[in-house]
Amino acid sequence: MPDLKNIKIGIFAGGVSSEREISLESAKNVWRTLKGQGYKVLFIDIATTSKDYIQTLVKNYSLDLVFIALHGEFGEDGQIQQILEDNNIAYIGSKPKASHLAMDKILAKKVFLKNNIPTPGFKVSSDINSLPEDIKFPLVIKPYKSGSSLGISIVDKSAGLLKALKCAFSCQDKVIIEDYIEGRELTVGILDNKALSVVEIIPKSGYYDFKAKYSDGMSQFIAPAKLSESVYRQCQDLALRSHQVLGCRHFSRVDLRLLKNKDPFILEINSIPGLTSHSLLPLSAGASGLSFSDLLIKMIELAVYEKEAAQKA
Repeated sequence: MPDLKNIKIGIFAGGVSSEREISLESAKNVWRTLKGQGYKVLFIDIATTSKDYIQTLVKNYSLDLVFIALHGEFGEDGQIQQILEDNNIAYIGSKPKASHLAMDKILAKKVFLKNNIPTPGFKVSSDINSLPEDIKFPLVIKPYKSGSSLGISIVDKSAGLLKALKCAFSCQDKVIIEDYIEGRELTVGILDNKALSVVEIIPKSGYYDFKAKYSDGMSQFIAPAKLSESVYRQCQDLALRSHQVLGCRHFSRVDLRLLKNKDPFILEINSIPGLTSHSLLPLSAGASGLSFSDLLIKMIELAVYEKEAAQKA
């Protein structure tokens, strides 16, 4: 493996999605940390979906590796990954197909169910005026492709349904109507095909929404989570298996709900999880003994090693 401090790393930041500001914060955190460790890093704001622009940018900067710190559309949905694949540029994170599956919550749930991975029951709606039958409360309304809890609502009774649907449909043209799992909110980081520490999230508002995620003091985090050894291991194993059945690589973050009877349900997988000071993958890694810089360097190592192995094959 080459000396990682001699390769030129482009940190792709910003993007065009509703999560642009979070991406910029993640990328700045990554840039500061790697720069401080002596790595050759360039902060590159991506504000377009132009394939030609991305190809020209990578060529002009002579990048050896792209560190994708983009969230949402044209960041973690497989599109930018496919451009990098087509141009034989190494990058961190999952490949195009797995990225697309993880981003599309409907497709991801279908894969989970096919592989006997428990996930909350759900229905899909593409018309606010024509909803599926047999809706039971409480339930979760959310866009089928989004992150950072944008557009998500928990609805306890029919009176709040229309407002929640309008919120979700304002983000995307298709929404998931999902059974609400009453219980503890957990997340598990995955790194190098291994499960990191389980983290419990206790939001002060009762739900881990955008404000709870990115505002100081709005949530309490317990890392590692205080669970029985068997349940803790079950959560880790289920998170890792979910990562694997979607075909994710290098790293991810898997969100779960733990039912009161201690049965875990997979909610979703984040193929490019946040890397801000409030983010959960670094917290999961930290509880496993990895500093933030350790985490970033491992991500880079995995991408470079895989590229080197492919060239030798």
